[in-house]
Amino acid sequence: MKFCVGFKLQDEYEEPFSSIVETFKDKISEVFFAWQDIPSGRSGTATMHGFTDWTAQERVEEELRIIKSMGIKLDLLFNSNCNGAYALSEKLANTVISVIEHLRDRVGGVDIVTTTSLTVAHVIKKRYPDIEVRASVNMRIGTVKGMEYLADLFDSFHVQRDYNRDFDRLKELKTWADANGKKLIMLANSGCFSFCSGQTFHDNLVAHEAEVCEISNIKDFMPYVCWRSLKNRENWPKLLQNTWIRPEDLHNYEGIFDTVKLATRMHEKPGLVIGAYSRGYHIGNTLDLFEPGFGRALQPYIIDNTAFPEDWFEKTTSCDKKCHSCNYCKNVLEKVLFNTAD
Repeated sequence: MKFCVGFKLQDEYEEPFSSIVETFKDKISEVFFAWQDIPSGRSGTATMHGFTDWTAQERVEEELRIIKSMGIKLDLLFNSNCNGAYALSEKLANTVISVIEHLRDRVGGVDIVTTTSLTVAHVIKKRYPDIEVRASVNMRIGTVKGMEYLADLFDSFHVQRDYNRDFDRLKELKTWADANGKKLIMLANSGCFSFCSGQTFHDNLVAHEAEVCEISNIKDFMPYVCWRSLKNRENWPKLLQNTWIRPEDLHNYEGIFDTVKLATRMHEKPGLVIGAYSRGYHIGNTLDLFEPGFGRALQPYIIDNTAFPEDWFEKTTSCDKKCHSCNYCKNVLEKVLFNTAD
């Protein structure tokens, strides 16, 4: 089992991301990245409020060349949830082709394209048969039927993260994938709420973030389900009911996933995350491993990663997931919650 980690363009005073990859290269098989200001599943990196970092592209290309030279695959993201009026357009196709060919010339090419767009998948399949086409986790594909529908367009599938703790479901998906020459990938450290009813709204908002940030928006409304929910301490147990897997428990997925994705491209400390999962343990705040992490929402409390009970993994992967009628996670939270102000 190896990791696919998210590229982050570090500030000049920080350790270059390629150096972090070098440190853990024996554990890393892929690095995923978005291209500059093209909308993706997260914020753009080069331009904000009209101010552009004109050195960003050059620095990204240099980092990617170094990473590619290590024998690590590059995974290009076109995973915006919305491409607006251009969703079926020649313009979108030309943009995809232009970026891929530029990266071929500048960094040695990409090996994988991860996308939410069936249009992008079609373009890659038709024009670049040697590039692996991967279904984004944002597509929420968590059934055999969901993979069957798109088997002609995708070579690999991110499993819907809401089923990370459902081994019967994962084994069923794995059986189909093996029989049909497909690959499964798991996102291990998402902090997002499981089965979040606001995900579509949020993903569309992020896709248009460059526009949203330039508009006078409502001041008294928090649009994110998670942050709204966590204002109420009674909802804190929901943090334990989500989709993330602790580094200590990841070995249980051997044989199901050869590649595990770690969300690090917007993380404040990507090296901390990659290091913890590479070592298989973390001493500190469990929330520090996730993206988003919600550490600010709980301050001055932290979740002590070393305090989880021995039956944590077995319990949370074998329960019926009817969290509204169960107190297990609520009781565990009382054991792992630590007040740093005391």
